[in-house]
Amino acid sequence: MVGIKGLRVRRFVTAVAATLTAGIAGTAFAVNASSTPQHTDSARQARPTIVLEHGAFADASSWNGVITRLRADGYPVVAAANPLRSPSGDATALRSLLDHIKGPKILVGHSYGGSVISQAATGDHDIKALVYVAAFLPAPGETALELTNKYPGSTLPDALDPAPYKNTDGTTGTDLYIQQDKFRHQFAADVPRDQAALAAAGQRPIAQAALEEKATTAAWKTIPSWDIITTQDLNIPPAAQRFMAHRAHAHTTEIAASHSVAVSHPALVTNVIEKAAHTTTR
Repeated sequence: MVGIKGLRVRRFVTAVAATLTAGIAGTAFAVNASSTPQHTDSARQARPTIVLEHGAFADASSWNGVITRLRADGYPVVAAANPLRSPSGDATALRSLLDHIKGPKILVGHSYGGSVISQAATGDHDIKALVYVAAFLPAPGETALELTNKYPGSTLPDALDPAPYKNTDGTTGTDLYIQQDKFRHQFAADVPRDQAALAAAGQRPIAQAALEEKATTAAWKTIPSWDIITTQDLNIPPAAQRFMAHRAHAHTTEIAASHSVAVSHPALVTNVIEKAAHTTTR
């Protein structure tokens, strides 16, 4: 016969064992639950890659504020280097990059970059949407210069600093810069002064011939398009931007901003890009 004291000890040991067992099981459950990935995004379709094409008088760093926000929202991003030599040649360079990036893509072009993406995206079924940011949307046969002059308002000609250059084959051409002391007013009036000064010093020139070359294709005729129209733009008149957006049946957003809207309003630009991505790839 077990004594009262022995029974109490046995009950105590049994209770401790039960508690430990329950604790271990609970801990195991907690570990398993916490280590089980909660991949809410993986249950959805993979996000498209956002490919950004800068325009004249800028470089890929002009997209930095947009890139930061897109990446934070889970989008893979590539900011292409635009040669700024000719729409056809630059489109060929961009197509090589697009072919290297697998899966669905959203193609974004700023300014002259709009001319480039309009050609580069033609016939590419992986391009789900085009986003134009204060950009050209030329139809076949049109030039950037022609579209700029279609409506009054551009003060760019008086701000330019032409620089002749010579090619290796002996032919010559003209690169166009914006005069540094006029850069902020002309291109980036709503960008902080110090930041605009850095952009002026680091601007990429465009070949004058690129603005005079006729477009051969227009991807916006077959690919859904979005367009950000900058109403304080001194490079491409707002009326010209509206004309092109309306013709392309683009989803438009207007903002009182300078030509450098991706720098001054990166959150808005990001929002429009993500709307295009969500609408066309969900």
